[in-house]
Amino acid sequence: MSAFEKLRRVFIGQSNQADSVSQDDLLKSVDVPVIDADCRFCPDPCDQDHDDFAKMSIDMESDLLGSVKPYRRQVVISTGKSDWHREVTEADGTLAAFLCSANERHCTSSDSTGKASSAPNDNKPLPPGLFTQDTSNRLSILNGSHHSLSLHHDPASTLETVIILPDYKVVTDVPRSLEGAETLWKSALDPAYGRSGAPERSDTLKSWVLPYSCLILLCSHKRRDKRCAIAAPVLEKTFTQYLEREGWEVHTDLEDLSGKPTLEPLLSAGNADAETVYQSQLAALPGQHRALILRNSHIGGHKFAGNVIIYTPTGASVWYGRVTSHHVESIVANTIIDGRVLSPILRGGLNIARPGCRTVYDW
Repeated sequence: MSAFEKLRRVFIGQSNQADSVSQDDLLKSVDVPVIDADCRFCPDPCDQDHDDFAKMSIDMESDLLGSVKPYRRQVVISTGKSDWHREVTEADGTLAAFLCSANERHCTSSDSTGKASSAPNDNKPLPPGLFTQDTSNRLSILNGSHHSLSLHHDPASTLETVIILPDYKVVTDVPRSLEGAETLWKSALDPAYGRSGAPERSDTLKSWVLPYSCLILLCSHKRRDKRCAIAAPVLEKTFTQYLEREGWEVHTDLEDLSGKPTLEPLLSAGNADAETVYQSQLAALPGQHRALILRNSHIGGHKFAGNVIIYTPTGASVWYGRVTSHHVESIVANTIIDGRVLSPILRGGLNIARPGCRTVYDW
């Protein structure tokens, strides 16, 4: 019996002990680039002086895989902070709140698109927690620790900078208002448009491809759960340590992009190949060995702290849970550098079922 048939039986409740199949096999059967490797390289107990948060109470019993709610896009809004109002979309006067209102106005129906979560190019059902953008229209709204790029030129600016994922795009000069949120939604977040956004625009927003080989998001939302606030700084320090040891350039804030050409001239209405042009810029990023690490607001699953999301220019997001400093060296080597997924700590992910691809960096 094939791994896929075993997977199908698991989903419809017809599996038994004789049909049992490992989680690795399930993921491989839908073309997730899994690697059979240890999730920690250091011995247990550790002899490498890793910072630890072992005293935290972490849920080690619940299923980790399947703990990610499908979404079509995720935005990370500049705040320059690492902790926020308990519900960021309910904090009056913030872009997160305005954007939530704008999104609700335009997407009044169910988040679901009505399409089953299945692997690209075939009808194989994806395991719980794995999905493609076609599965949902949901917009996930996060606050981030990065500062607005507008502050480089006007320290009093209230214009925000938003990272749009999995598009891997930076949009700046977004007014902190309902009008600003509406403009952002219509130009870049409408589910009808691809990664390059609306083909015809009259706004003044500026955008660039996110200029990093990968983006690492670390939940640090103390007002939701202090475990995330404890884990995030330890993980940020450890990721920086191991990435720099491998010769990578690591940033913990978005670099100033004002001196670089914006995407707007390339993605104008007269360019019929806007998506191709956009992808060509993305394809050049993995080889640059540059990582951006940001702290972000609640993403769900704080009982699985530390929570880590890794985005790649191909539009893949790998969600890991129960991550400690002991796991970081393996994540850097296997996922960030080699583009392979570590099954034991996988919560789920967007666009990580990749037929014909060896890694999450492959197109």
